Amino acid sequence: MLPAGLVGCREKPGEPVPIRIATGSPTAVYHAFGQSLATILNRELPEVRASVVVTAASAANVRLVGRGEAELGFTQADVLETGPAADPEVVAVARVYDDLLHLVTTAAGPVRTLADLRGRRVSVGAPGSGTEITATRLLTVAGLSDDAVDRRPLSLDESVDALRTGQIDAFFFSGGLPVRAVEQLAAGTATRVVDLGEWVEPLRRNYPQVYVLRDIPSSVYGMEPVTTVANPNYLIVRGSLPQPLVREVTRLLMQRRAELAAAHPAAGRMNPRSAIATTPLPLHPGAATWYRENKP
Repeated sequence: MLPAGLVGCREKPGEPVPIRIATGSPTAVYHAFGQSLATILNRELPEVRASVVVTAASAANVRLVGRGEAELGFTQADVLETGPAADPEVVAVARVYDDLLHLVTTAAGPVRTLADLRGRRVSVGAPGSGTEITATRLLTVAGLSDDAVDRRPLSLDESVDALRTGQIDAFFFSGGLPVRAVEQLAAGTATRVVDLGEWVEPLRRNYPQVYVLRDIPSSVYGMEPVTTVANPNYLIVRGSLPQPLVREVTRLLMQRRAELAAAHPAAGRMNPRSAIATTPLPLHPGAATWYRENKP
C-alpha cells in the first residue's frame, strides 16, 4: 500500500504513481544514479512507477521538473536561478555529491593548460547541460572569449567520439568520479586530464556561491593527479509533490546508499549531514521531515 497521502498523486484511480527521473547521458553519473534509484523506488514502493529520462542534464532537468514534465531530477548547483527568477516549483531532496570539471584531451596533443585552448576546437558540453554553464564561465574568467575558442556543443558521448577521431582537440565534462566515458576513453587512447586548480579562486570571485577545489587522484583514471573545479549536485523535486511521497523518496535515498553506490561510487558519498546543505534551494517539506526525524 502507498503511504497515507500518496493516492492523490495517481494520474487515474488504480494506476501507479508516475515518478519520472530526469538524468543525463547514458554514460554519465546522473543516468547510473537515476537508474538505480528508479529500481529501488519500483521495488520498495509497489504503487509507484519510476522511470528514467535521458536528457542534456542539469539545466534541462531543472526546466523539466519546473514544468511538471519530470518529478525528480539531478542538477549542478551553479545552474540554479536565485532571487526573483527562481522557480518555486523546484526544490531539493538532497545534496548528493560533488561534480568535478574535467578538461580532457589526448596525451600527445598540444593542450596542457587552459590557455592552450586558444584557437582550438573544444566541446563545451551539450546545450542545456551543467557542463556548458561551468565551462562557459571558466572560459570567460580565463579571457577566452567566444572568438578565441572554436566551441562545439557536443554531448559527453559525442565529445569522446570526436576527440578519439581527431575532430576536436579537447572537451569539458562535469561529473562525479569516476566518469565512465572518460575511463573508457583512457582504456583505449592515451589521455590527459588538464589541471584547472589555478582557476578555482578566479571563478569563486566571480561566482562565490558554489565552486570549490577538488582533486582527481591518479587512482581514478590511471593518469597524473590533477586539481580542478567542483560544485555540488542536488537531487531536485517538484514542489507540489505530496509530502509523504517525498519523505519516502528521501528515506530510500539515504537508507539504500550502499546499493546506489554499487551503481556508481559517487552515490556512496551521500550522508544525512551534508544532504541538507542545498543552498540556494529549500528542502521539500517531505524531505525536511525525514531529516528532522532521523538526525545523525
